[in-house]
Amino acid sequence: MIDGQQRELHTHQETVGALLTDLGITLSPQDVVIHGQEVIHAPNVNALDTPLDPQSPLTVQRAHPVYVSADGHTASFLTHATSVEEILKEARVSVGPHDEVEIEGDLRSANPEPAHVVVRRAVPFTLHEDGHATTLYTTAPTVGEALYAAGITLYLADGVRPGLNERMSAGLQVYIDRSVPVTVQVDGRTLRTRTHRERVGDVLADLKVVLTGQDYTTPTLDAPLGEDATIRVVRVSERFLIEQDPIPFTTVWQPDPELEIDNQRVLQDGARGIKERRIRVRYEDGQEVARWLDEEFVAVPPTNKVIGYGTKIVIRTLDTPSGPVEYWRVLRMLATSYSAGTAGTPKSSPWYGRTATGMQMRRGIVAVDPRVINLGSRVYVPGYGIGLAGDTGGAIKGQRIDLGYNDDNLVLWYRWVDVYLLTPVPDNIDYTLD
Repeated sequence: MIDGQQRELHTHQETVGALLTDLGITLSPQDVVIHGQEVIHAPNVNALDTPLDPQSPLTVQRAHPVYVSADGHTASFLTHATSVEEILKEARVSVGPHDEVEIEGDLRSANPEPAHVVVRRAVPFTLHEDGHATTLYTTAPTVGEALYAAGITLYLADGVRPGLNERMSAGLQVYIDRSVPVTVQVDGRTLRTRTHRERVGDVLADLKVVLTGQDYTTPTLDAPLGEDATIRVVRVSERFLIEQDPIPFTTVWQPDPELEIDNQRVLQDGARGIKERRIRVRYEDGQEVARWLDEEFVAVPPTNKVIGYGTKIVIRTLDTPSGPVEYWRVLRMLATSYSAGTAGTPKSSPWYGRTATGMQMRRGIVAVDPRVINLGSRVYVPGYGIGLAGDTGGAIKGQRIDLGYNDDNLVLWYRWVDVYLLTPVPDNIDYTLD
């Protein structure tokens, strides 16, 4: 067996040394040859002349090269050791509890490439965090690698002194200034970050979150940042809504001297105006939260409708059975009739048979509404004749006329008739009778 590989050979050689020479095997001083029960060390040349025993296996155990680096020095030697502990023991190198040993290559291989055992010495350093100091050991070359190896989680916003790329050295004082987590809700997104800032406004500035107009935050911009804080940015916008309501126009009456009495015409058409209300609507993050009246004004004033009523008096003549009469106005009225006996006044009453003007009731006296026909005026009613407006009545209002009769010749009336107002024209005239 040579270098761990078993081979069956046929040879004419008679000694161990001759066989090895025949196989081209050169031994180093640390190599060992085992033939049967005999262990032959390579430096013992005479031992290689040991006769070959065909019944005994021949084993060649070569020493393999190894490098050991520790404490700034590197030693190389040949060894039969196959474990790190044995190699370090042969190299007389001790390892502390925090030191690290790294192996490059295969310690069990006879490969001519030597294995390399590297001992990295741990150095102590002190970690300061949240007011506490902890002594740690590391073999890492830099502060950042040492913290990573120690399982220390760092966030991008955390502060470390000295810097992460600083070289480690024994007794180094390392300080971690922890950032605090903060959540920012803005524009429909949730941002989670960490910061050293102490005020809400500074955090938003770092995130390049800009407030415009009436935007606000909760907490306020100058509020101190609490532990695991949540900042909400509220976007505020306003819109104006215009509501319109019509303004009804007013109808005004205006005398028209060119138009005959009891006629009317439109002198100016009316037009509705427009009243506008400006409503201010406030939105927060796109949702309406309030609305109020901002301004109310007349955008378009209404235009009055002007109706002209006639004030022109025209004297006309009407032929009647009693002869022609002059009249200046014709009214369409509901005619009824009455007498002293039907007027509702007891005969025992001192004013029985007396009109409102003190006249004795008789045919030819008519009762009118003085607001329509002046008392004392003469009228002509077709089928009745000429009457004198000398009485009034509780039921005689507006376009009503009550035709007077004597008790012995009462004729009942109840129909619409034309009533002619005879001259002279009175001084006071109601030109706009309803």
